[in-house]
Amino acid sequence: MRALRFYAPGDVRLEDVPEPECGPKEVKIKVKNCSTCGTDVKIFKNGHVNITGTTTMGHEVAGEVVEVGSEALGGFKVGDRVQSIAAVPCGECHECKKGWMEVCENQTSVGYQYDGGFAEYMIVPEQVLKVDGLNRIPENVGYDEASAAEPFACAINAQEQLGIEPGDFVVVFGAGPIGCMHIRIARGVHEAGTIVLVDINAERLKMSAEAVHPDHVIDSSQVNVVEEVMKMTDGRGADVIITATPANITQEQALAMAARNGRISFFGGLPKNNPTITCDSNLVHYRQLHIHGANGSAPEHNKRALEYISTGQVPVKDLITKHIPLENALDAFDIVAKGEAIKVTVEP
Repeated sequence: MRALRFYAPGDVRLEDVPEPECGPKEVKIKVKNCSTCGTDVKIFKNGHVNITGTTTMGHEVAGEVVEVGSEALGGFKVGDRVQSIAAVPCGECHECKKGWMEVCENQTSVGYQYDGGFAEYMIVPEQVLKVDGLNRIPENVGYDEASAAEPFACAINAQEQLGIEPGDFVVVFGAGPIGCMHIRIARGVHEAGTIVLVDINAERLKMSAEAVHPDHVIDSSQVNVVEEVMKMTDGRGADVIITATPANITQEQALAMAARNGRISFFGGLPKNNPTITCDSNLVHYRQLHIHGANGSAPEHNKRALEYISTGQVPVKDLITKHIPLENALDAFDIVAKGEAIKVTVEP
């Protein structure tokens, strides 16, 4: 079969590999869609600490069950349409037992320790099945939409922590697919009030705004975004700010524009070689700000994402603006890196 294999930073190859065999505690799927994200681009360029050998990339996976091991958990059948979690908690550590599976200390991942979905077939390992991480796709949800449930789940996890209330003034930094999903969740689930989308890429900002219709857009390459938000709120600041971009300055700007009792999600991780920001601690102290990290998602968030997609409460179909065959998977990485599409999905 064909698979996109990571060998080293900058060395990713589409090649023929043996079709994987399904073990007694595993499920084998025919991959229908594996969507891409900025993390795939970072892995391609820089590798990842959790990828220690050659692996098949791809972690936003949906497909059809073609084989079920005799001891596999979950009661799956050949022909089932399924979506897999990416981050795999152990289910046994302190964090997992507390219900904090998204920060499991023993977390492994599809596309890292386990071969992922940029391939014709993928094995769903026992570890995924043990934590109920393989989900049946609702009948009215396409494979492409289901593959977007994983990043969607990450956004759900972040917003759970923010306590968004009806009418809140929300600012989202980053006009990529995650930023778009954040806007749809804030509006469709939490009934946020005014929503502002911020980016430095004018073309991507326009493309995403036409899809998700924020109330305002700010090209922060042209204006002082903090001053603009303060004008919009009559000097009060934003109730909620989500930094869905790996840029240090956006986190500093988020602190500066936050209203009293404001909630901030540092959603986008910063570069490993430049992970620090300047924080005015008095702003945090006197405005009583709440700063939250957001690390991936738990299996339950994936289930909720599929439910929101199925009910139409948070649509994602129109955010998938490029469908790329597996043979051109590396082109998908270029499209993502250049911000030329909202969401790109690969179809083996």
